[in-house]
Amino acid sequence: MIDRRQFLAAALAASASPVAAQRALAQAAMSRITAYGFSFEGLNGDRIRLGDYAGKPLMVVNTASQCGYTPQFAGLQELWSQFHERGFAIVGVPSNDFGGQEPGGAAEIAKTAGDTYHVAFPIAAKTVVKGPDAHPFYKWAALERPAELPSWNFHKYLIGRDGYIADVFASKVEPTDTRVIAAIARNLTV
Repeated sequence: MIDRRQFLAAALAASASPVAAQRALAQAAMSRITAYGFSFEGLNGDRIRLGDYAGKPLMVVNTASQCGYTPQFAGLQELWSQFHERGFAIVGVPSNDFGGQEPGGAAEIAKTAGDTYHVAFPIAAKTVVKGPDAHPFYKWAALERPAELPSWNFHKYLIGRDGYIADVFASKVEPTDTRVIAAIARNLTV
C-alpha cells in the first residue's frame, strides 16, 4: 500500500512526465516489499526463499572466491555458528561483479565455501548484484538504502526481524567486528 507522501510524490512527478510518474509509483510499491519477498536460486539448484526466515534476522552477503576478503567466509561461519540456534541466518550470494573475482561455476564456489571454509549456511548460485541486471533483492536494497550499495565483494546487509534493512556493513568490516555482533544481538532481542 502506498502512503500519502508517496502518492503525492508520484502525482507531482506525473505533472512533470508520465514516465517519471510510472517510475515513482513503481519505486513506492517496491519499497513496501520486505526482503522476505525474495528468493535466490541455490548453488545446488534448490530455492533459497528469504520468506523462510520471516521474523528472524538475516544477513545477505555478496561473496567471491578469489577476493582479498574471501577469508571473511570464516567469520561469517563463526557468526552463523554463534547465532543460528537463536534464529539468525546468513545467505551467501556469489557474484562476479567486482573485479571478476568469482569466475568459476557451482563446483568451484562450493569447493571454496564448503571445503576451504566449511560454510554451513546457504549459498546461492552466482548472481548479479549491481546494475540494471541485478537480482531483484539487490534492486530492492538499492531503493531502500541508495547510499549504501555494494561497492565490492562481502558487502553485508543485515535484515531485521521486520524484513527491512536494519544495518549495512561495507566489505572492509569483518563479520566478527563488534558492530556487526551488536547489530545482530539487537535484532535477535527486539
